[in-house]
Amino acid sequence: MFSQRIEFHPEADGALFSSIAAAPAVFALRGDELQAEPYVSKTANLRRRLQRLLASPEGLTKRLNLRDRVRWIEYTFTGSDFESGFVLYRALRSIFPESYSKRLRFRPAPLIKFHLENEFPRASVSTRLGKRFDDDGARVNLHYGPFASKVAAEKFMNDALDFFKMRRCVDDLHPDPKFSGCVYSEMKMCLAPCYGGCTDEDYRSEVARVAEFLDTRGESLLRQIAQEREAASAGMEFESAAALHVRHTRVASMLQHLPEFFGRIDRMHAVIVQRSALTESEDSPGAKPVASVALFRVDAGAIAGPLLFPISSTEHTKSQSMEARIEEALASFPKPAVASAVERMEHLAILKRWCYRGSREGEIFYADEHGQLPMRRLVRGVGRVYKGESNDEETAIPAAAPVD
Repeated sequence: MFSQRIEFHPEADGALFSSIAAAPAVFALRGDELQAEPYVSKTANLRRRLQRLLASPEGLTKRLNLRDRVRWIEYTFTGSDFESGFVLYRALRSIFPESYSKRLRFRPAPLIKFHLENEFPRASVSTRLGKRFDDDGARVNLHYGPFASKVAAEKFMNDALDFFKMRRCVDDLHPDPKFSGCVYSEMKMCLAPCYGGCTDEDYRSEVARVAEFLDTRGESLLRQIAQEREAASAGMEFESAAALHVRHTRVASMLQHLPEFFGRIDRMHAVIVQRSALTESEDSPGAKPVASVALFRVDAGAIAGPLLFPISSTEHTKSQSMEARIEEALASFPKPAVASAVERMEHLAILKRWCYRGSREGEIFYADEHGQLPMRRLVRGVGRVYKGESNDEETAIPAAAPVD
């Protein structure tokens, strides 16, 4: 779980403190008693934090001191706040399986859930991942996101559904011609399957349009409206063309507020580049740290990593490009191993927390609809992260690759 483990002797604390780097890390302090609860946390300066917790107290103080209770110190150096958060999550999940979620104060990532298992599919905002396939292998649910908040998810969903006629009610429908309908059917904003206002085929077609809209981040609807506008203009129907132009502008304005991280969760494939932990090699104490970055893999919302990627290496040939080296490294990168939908949702919560930070460090690169990463941009991103430069490029998420 942790890369380093050392024994703590209070009488030799000075030598121990001086031997530990003043660098970011995730650590655990353990006593002799196996049943005793360890102290687990992350810090931006491991040496300073250990001195506060384990050094001999000076006079009377209310500051927490574990000097007489700690026997073992375990730690892993990290290179970024994202890595610290992910390593801390894995450590707490292993040590405190019953309470790690409360300790981390998880806020689940809000998603738009597309209920395909319903006879008349609908959309809703949810913070839970449901089943993707039923026992027969049929698609059950689709999930889109993540959003910064539930309010943002509901606003986008409601604004988007204004351009379609898919139902917004939450009940299981049993079409009855005697039913009077709702306000959306009265306003011609719903096909009204509740009282048989449309055929099943018509409703399925409208559902498919909504799904395509979400899959393409709205591009499908923009293309459709643009084609209808051009056809109306060519047919000298200028009033219709003007109305379609206003509709096109409304859709484009709505999509401007769509988060750059929005996408279909089961098609979310990306690589996150972060600074690596600058620590001395155990085999060569005092040696210069290897110039490297840390890579994280994201598959369907689940995170794996970090993978240490050296900027320069004596193992590769001079003719091998940086792009080829990154592709080789990613090819050996194992897929994230998540045991449940709850664990995947926790990974999404970690990803959301990082994505929507105002001072986010590191960069993320998404695969296209064919599952191919933008390697040239990724190479430039590796260089920027290593040098500590900001990314002035506009990051856009292309349509994501399908998942088998």
